[in-house]
Amino acid sequence: MTRQLEDVRAGVVGTGFIGAVHVDALRRLGVQVGGIVGSTPSRAAAKRLGPVVESYEALLADPSIDVVHLTTPNHLHYAQVEAALAAGKHVVCEKPLALTAVETGELVELAERSGLVHCTNFNIRFYAQVQEARRRVNAGELGDVWNVHGGYLQDWLLLPTDWNWRLEPERGGTLRAVADIGSHWLDLVQFVTGLEVEQVFADLATTIPIRRRPTGEVETFASADEVERVDTAMTTEDIAHILLRFRGGARASCVVSQVSAGRKNLVHFEVDGAAGALAWNGESPEQLWLGRRDEPNGLALRGAGGVSQLPAGHAEGFADTFRELYRAVYRAVADHEPGDDYPTFRDGHLATVLGEAVARSNHDQTWVEVNA
Repeated sequence: MTRQLEDVRAGVVGTGFIGAVHVDALRRLGVQVGGIVGSTPSRAAAKRLGPVVESYEALLADPSIDVVHLTTPNHLHYAQVEAALAAGKHVVCEKPLALTAVETGELVELAERSGLVHCTNFNIRFYAQVQEARRRVNAGELGDVWNVHGGYLQDWLLLPTDWNWRLEPERGGTLRAVADIGSHWLDLVQFVTGLEVEQVFADLATTIPIRRRPTGEVETFASADEVERVDTAMTTEDIAHILLRFRGGARASCVVSQVSAGRKNLVHFEVDGAAGALAWNGESPEQLWLGRRDEPNGLALRGAGGVSQLPAGHAEGFADTFRELYRAVYRAVADHEPGDDYPTFRDGHLATVLGEAVARSNHDQTWVEVNA
């Protein structure tokens, strides 16, 4: 590296649940967090995440800030990414990269033309046993892959009184469960298998048509029990069932839900091939199940090395995936050269293209070609 990670300074925009995770991961890497921008300076100060900057414009004007992390509501991403690139900042953006594929395509062009490092925050790739699954598939241990199945299940929006800005289409977009967590699953299985989605067939459902919206703001995963509420009609999906056809003939199926009681954050997949199978579960992330026809099945446990920083037997988890994603990103920043070992804006663009295909399939109730 031409610079040390400790010499790189980051600014984080957004002070909610995921913004705090970004800040924690950066500090664990030794990256200086030089500025925090919240919806208001007082709100940012109350979170005590770092030095408060009065506005996003002021953060971009600070020549000491090298990288901007965007953890803001979805509808703000396009303009904020565009402004950061124009200011010469490297960018890490939470998904979705923008609300439409036209917008994400424009951001890919701007980012690649700039020569700056750009990342879409698909952190789940950086679980050690997800990386191990990818290695085994690439090494041919499963033979030809023909079947992928799994899903992403949560329960934080199970009740009619559960609320978050993601339920507002003008802020979160016209897709919700698919864009918020389904996008992670779709990115994950393509990363592990190396396969590209060719067609989708989707069935979406809104199981809670009327929700009790608080009259004030509520953060992600926060409770809002004793507050004033109003009835609000829902237009975004609570659950999604998605069928996929990959180029080359493999098939996949995925269930996405934010209303599955008891499932706090279950992302899981299984890959079936001609010579074997493997499965991974984000609620037991240190284990990779290995399926065999004529031999005993196996369980590969996380070892040391790779994206692991702790010895085997010392559990790593969700927060560590952010650290390892940013380790790859900040190596590229320190080298002044975009890399290929982390998800870029191209991956964010593909996620939005897939999301639009899912929405179109659900509307037309037919298979839809994916053209990325």
